[in-house]
Amino acid sequence: MKILMLTPYLPYPLLSGGQIRTYNLLKKLAKKHEITLFALIKNQEEKQYIPELEKFCKKVKVFQRSEKPFTIKNILKALFSTYPFLVIRNYVPETIDAIKDELSKEKYDLLHAETFYMMPHLPENNIPTIMVEQTIEYLGYESYAKKAHPLLKLLLETDIKKIRKWERHYWKACDKLIVMSDDDKKFISKQIKDENKIDVVANGVDSAWFEEIPRKLQKNPTILSVGTFNWLPNIEAVDFLVQKIWPYIKKLSPISKLWIVGNAPTKKVISYGEQDPQIDVLGRIPDIRTAFKEAHVLLAPVFSGKGTRYKILEAMASGTPVVASKIAVEGLDIEHGKHVLVSNSAQDLAKFTIQLTQDKKLWDKLSINGKKFVTENFDWKEISKKLDMIYKEIGNKGINYEK
Repeated sequence: MKILMLTPYLPYPLLSGGQIRTYNLLKKLAKKHEITLFALIKNQEEKQYIPELEKFCKKVKVFQRSEKPFTIKNILKALFSTYPFLVIRNYVPETIDAIKDELSKEKYDLLHAETFYMMPHLPENNIPTIMVEQTIEYLGYESYAKKAHPLLKLLLETDIKKIRKWERHYWKACDKLIVMSDDDKKFISKQIKDENKIDVVANGVDSAWFEEIPRKLQKNPTILSVGTFNWLPNIEAVDFLVQKIWPYIKKLSPISKLWIVGNAPTKKVISYGEQDPQIDVLGRIPDIRTAFKEAHVLLAPVFSGKGTRYKILEAMASGTPVVASKIAVEGLDIEHGKHVLVSNSAQDLAKFTIQLTQDKKLWDKLSINGKKFVTENFDWKEISKKLDMIYKEIGNKGINYEK
């Protein structure tokens, strides 16, 4: 089957959850399908990674969007457009012309758009279209707006209305909507009144890859925080961790260390490491496996956004016990006390974290159960099979389309 895939990022290097997901699915699906990738990039340096993706794609074309999102041009466009800022910052008109040209030359069986904000690039056509919602965008922004300055809150609320409008529009417009969890499916099906058009294809992990690195725990109790910082829920999580949980942890275990890992840390996040010698803001690291294998616990106090969290799955695949908020493990169908330790209380999260650094029996239990659970339920091999079935189901319906 011939598939044209659109992504708002180049799926390599693996710096974000979206990149990890797309890259691993491309690797698996390329064995069964002929995939052409059209991707947005922020700068020309990213072109060096195209050869890695050409291993799995028939061809790869890239289109440059603005390197920095908050340019005056983008802000003004968003203010006077029916589209939200999220669409404007990822909108590259040349992509539309390139897709039109591609569809005029080649007969595709299926169009695959990652995120709703890639959908405006699709010209009018009658090819079956799959849209993937890695997270429900407007919910994440709503949570952030509640805590924002009144003036910023007003601007955000206006933009969030636009996000909600267009997100729902494209949920209905696509032929098949793919979401990350059953909870996301239930939420969206209530909005569009069409549960049958929604399928769950969860995020996954390469379990064998995480096994390649040996365990080498740090001498001092080391707590790990992971998350790319261009996603608001991750910034909120680190703020809550440092400001609310960390003081309790230091009281319970004064020798503990905190590692903050993730691409593009903000100035505020960097300042946490400058103000406290027990906090190391490592930012982007060469191999995320080393952090998981050397830390005692992953601490994930996430309170907004939807979708499954790579940090949780990757920690479990690494055998690193997880302490998390309820929403951080939402949709994973895992049990408190068996696979992870869960609470929304800062004091409890601190207590659970230190308990794991001191109770080897509990640490071993969560480590073993977590790894087994992820290997059986969230390995990319099994997840790609489900997407392959959807490709065949939706693609075959339109295989005799006429241009």
